[in-house]
Amino acid sequence: MGRKQRPLLMGSNLKMFKTAEQTRAYLEALQNLTADIPRTEVQLFIIPSYIALPAALQQVDQNLIRIGAQNVFWEDAGAWTGEVSPVMLKDLGVTLVELGHSERREHFGETDLTVQRKVQAVLRNGMHALICVGETAQDKELGVGPERLREQVKIALHGVPEEALEHIWIAYEPVWAIGERGVPATAPYANAMHGVIRTVLTELYPNRGAGVPVLYGGSVNLENAESLIEQPDVDGLFVGRSAWDAERFNEMIRRTLKVWKRRRGGEKADQ
Repeated sequence: MGRKQRPLLMGSNLKMFKTAEQTRAYLEALQNLTADIPRTEVQLFIIPSYIALPAALQQVDQNLIRIGAQNVFWEDAGAWTGEVSPVMLKDLGVTLVELGHSERREHFGETDLTVQRKVQAVLRNGMHALICVGETAQDKELGVGPERLREQVKIALHGVPEEALEHIWIAYEPVWAIGERGVPATAPYANAMHGVIRTVLTELYPNRGAGVPVLYGGSVNLENAESLIEQPDVDGLFVGRSAWDAERFNEMIRRTLKVWKRRRGGEKADQ
């Protein structure tokens, strides 16, 4: 599906918050609040903790809210104590896996190469890969943010054939913008970095690379969501704690969707 026809992408990673029951209640409320929004216009996804996945998958219709996992191991099976395989996630009904979040990279030793192996594992098991990339504050200060993004994207997609791109989403999450003390990127800065990512995608895949969705994540809230989605290279929002209250997230989705539809209409008129 081309960029012009694709629905707005809106989702959240719940990190290590919400018990199974809290996750179930949250998803029930979010599904009910957003049930009237055509999914041809918006695609919602929520990524709870591993322990809450069964409750989440039992609660929602994935045609309304796609359920993802926060991580996966790169082998389908083996003596890997404490890890979860893509086969297990697929068996549960998971359709999306987040890979390479900056917290995984910083605290758990994930590298560009381990992310690349996990992308392959997710794709061979028929799930979507949501690949997180982003520069650190030091990268930004030294002026090498674009180079870091190019490196992360190129390594993550190494060996991915063009026909598999329909199962790839990219989330641009500047490390300095994530968390309670994060400072959100300005809309123009986010758009410029999305442009870097899109340039890499089209270099790697001249025919289909431009169609890969690129989402922005990093201190997204009700105050900046609309200005972010106004940007021509932003295809969706990957929201943090501002999405963890269903009513608040519903309001953000509806506000953002209005801007998205207006933007899409303008882009069609310009064709």
